[in-house]
This record gives sequence, C-alpha cells and structure tokens, in this order.
Amino acid sequence: MSSPSEGYREWMDEREWTLDELAEAYAYPVGTGAADAGTAAHGWLRANMVSSVDGAAHHEGRSQPLSSDADMRIFGVLRGLADAVVVGAETVRKEGYRPAKAREAFAARRAAAGQGPAPAIAVVTASLDLDFSLPLFTQPLVPTVVLTGAGADADRVREARAAGAEVVFVGEGAGVDPARVTGALADRGLTRLLTEGGPRLLGQFAAAGALDELCLSLAPLVAAGDAPRIMNAPGLAVPERFRLVSVLEEDGFLFTRYRRP
Repeated sequence: MSSPSEGYREWMDEREWTLDELAEAYAYPVGTGAADAGTAAHGWLRANMVSSVDGAAHHEGRSQPLSSDADMRIFGVLRGLADAVVVGAETVRKEGYRPAKAREAFAARRAAAGQGPAPAIAVVTASLDLDFSLPLFTQPLVPTVVLTGAGADADRVREARAAGAEVVFVGEGAGVDPARVTGALADRGLTRLLTEGGPRLLGQFAAAGALDELCLSLAPLVAAGDAPRIMNAPGLAVPERFRLVSVLEEDGFLFTRYRRP
C-alpha cells in the first residue's frame, strides 16, 4: 500500500497543464487592455523568471539550463497573452533574442483582445550596443521598440531607426527611467506588458515600484556558484510585500504568481 507522499509524487508526475488551462490561469486582470480605463493608462507589468531552489537566476550565464518543458510552455503562454515583451539589452545579447512569432493557438484570443499577431519586443538600453542587422530588428512581425534615454548617442539612434526599430525616449539622460517605461508603452497601445529580465532590469523595475506581478518558476535544481538572484539591483529601503495569487505544479517545478496588494 502506498503512502500519501508516494501518491502525491505519482499525481505530480502525471499532471500536464494544457495551453487553454494556462491561458485562463495567467489571464491579465480585467481592465488592463488598451481599450479599458484605469490601469490601462499606465499598463500592467508582469515579470516571468525562473530560479533554482537555491536562488540562482541562471547557470553559466543562461536561464535555459534551469527550464523545463512545462516552464517553456508557460513562457509561450505568457508571450501569447502580452502586447509587448520588455527585456534588457544584456539579456538580448546573451540569450540570442529573436522576434516573437505568431502562434495559431493564441490567434483567436489575440484577435478578440484587439492585439496584433505577436507581441512586440521592447529592448531597454542606455548604450544602444546592439546588432541592428539581426532579425530582431530587421524581420519582426511587429516593429521592435528600443527604449533609451534622450541623451543616447544620436548615431546609434539613427542606426536603430534605419533598421526598422521604433526608438522611444524614456529618460532625460542617456539611461532609461524604469518608472516611465510602462506609461511610454501604454501611450502606444501596449498595456499588457511582460518582462523577461534579466535580473538587473527586473530589480530596477521593482525598486521603481513599477512591477505589478511576478510569475516565478521554481526549478527542482541546485546550481550553487555565484549566479545572481532573479533581481540584481540595490536593495529597497523597506522590503515590498506581494501577495500569492496562484501555484501550479508539473514535473516537480512550481509555477507561482505574486501580485502587488
């Protein structure tokens, strides 16, 4: 006769969440669409990150070794629901970012929500140290947005625009003011926002009070080493509390969601 813990392990190994179930579970809050009032004026920023059980945000510089099939399924669902994916330039370089693809599984949902065929990629960068010949800039279904400061190098700005990117200034100096990112994108009808980091950018959003929701995948892995946590920025004066919204499990991974109260 099996013990309760053995039965629980068996149930965990067999359960697989479908795309429709995940799309319902991770739906953006009502009122965050571009046509809605209230929070839509400022956008809703959720983050998606993965961490090992000992707190590592990546292994050897990349998050993929910590991921799983279920984590990638949720990754795809979160992109499928978003108007724009906000990411730091360092993550673009390390992870080899490409344009988001249109997915048939989300076509009807996106059409009903008044969204384009795929989310835009919005790259946060002060230096504009990016390869503008890459498909991310030259071949997207939706033009890639480059978020930078008003003091950014003018030649790099021209190069980005020549490649087809939309350059948006969200800071008075060379850098980006993270508190202004969601509003700047909402002004362009991009209100359902997803950031995939990296840790420095996510920490900046949290410190600026701009993060509305955190989707954290907890991998049943131990990485050790000196990898940063999912947020790598100066500490807050007072830790900010988020409330737990939901927890899903598959193959030993925990998929959690937290929101600002």
